[in-house]
Amino acid sequence: MRTAEARAPAKVNLTLHVTGRRADGYHLLDSLVVFADLGDVVRVRQAAKPCLRVTGPMAAGVPTGPENLVLKAAALMGVSAEIELEKHLPTAGGIGGGSADAAATLHALAELSDRAVPEDVLALGADVPVCMAGRPARMRGIGEIVAPVEGLPLLDAVLVNPGVAVSTAQVFSRLARRENPEMPDPLPRFADAQALTDWLATQRNDLEPPARALAPEVEAALAALAAAPQCLLARMSGSGATCFGLFPCATAARNAAHALALARPSWWVQATRLGAQ
Repeated sequence: MRTAEARAPAKVNLTLHVTGRRADGYHLLDSLVVFADLGDVVRVRQAAKPCLRVTGPMAAGVPTGPENLVLKAAALMGVSAEIELEKHLPTAGGIGGGSADAAATLHALAELSDRAVPEDVLALGADVPVCMAGRPARMRGIGEIVAPVEGLPLLDAVLVNPGVAVSTAQVFSRLARRENPEMPDPLPRFADAQALTDWLATQRNDLEPPARALAPEVEAALAALAAAPQCLLARMSGSGATCFGLFPCATAARNAAHALALARPSWWVQATRLGAQ
C-alpha cells in the first residue's frame, strides 16, 4: 500500500504590517515570513474511507472532524486517505500550525496520488499559500501574493507559547488603525543575521498591541523573552499567542530556552533556527 509523508514546519512572521482593508472585510498584509526547523509531520496512505488520527505531544484538543484543515485539504484534493497528523506545534498559536498541516497534506497527497495540487489553496486559509512554498517569502494581499526572498540570513531563535488561545478576529477588531505603512520595496539585502535583526527592530507586527491588550499572557511571554540574556529582539508572530526571541547564536538560544522552560513549565518553549528550510 502506497504511503507518503510531508513536514509541516512552523511559520514565523518576522514582520506583519496591516496595510488596509478590502470592501469584503479582509485585511491587507505585508509580512516577511520564515520557517523554523521544527514542526508537525503528516503521513498519508491509501484508504477506502478518509479518516484522521492525531498523535504527538500537542495532540490534545485537536479536532478530528471535518472542521480540521487537514481533512479540508484532503477534500480539496479529492483523495481518500488515512491521515496521521503528528502534532508538535501548539494550535491557534500564530505560527501557522493548521495552515502548515494543510499544506503538508496537499504535498503528501499529491505524491500519493500523482495528482497536481489545486491552484486555489487560498480557500483553505490566508497562510496556506506561503506554507505551500515553505521558504522565506514576502506575503502580501490577503495572503495570495507570495514572493520568495533569497539570501536571507539564518536566525537563531526561541519560540514561546504561553498556552492561551487568542482570537484572530478579536485581535483584528481591536486594531487602532488599518492603513499602515508597508515594508520598503524592494526589501534591503542583509549581510548577516545581526544586520537583519537590526532592520527587523525598525519594523512592526501591527497585531501585537491588540493581542497584548487582549491576553496578558502575551505580554508576559514577550517580557520573559526580552529579559533573557543576549536576546536581541522579542516580537509576537502572526496574531499570537506565540512569540519569538532572536539571539546571536544557537548556544544563547538553547540556554535561554532551557531557562524559560524551567521558569515557566506550563509554557511551550523551543529553541530553533529560522529560515533553515
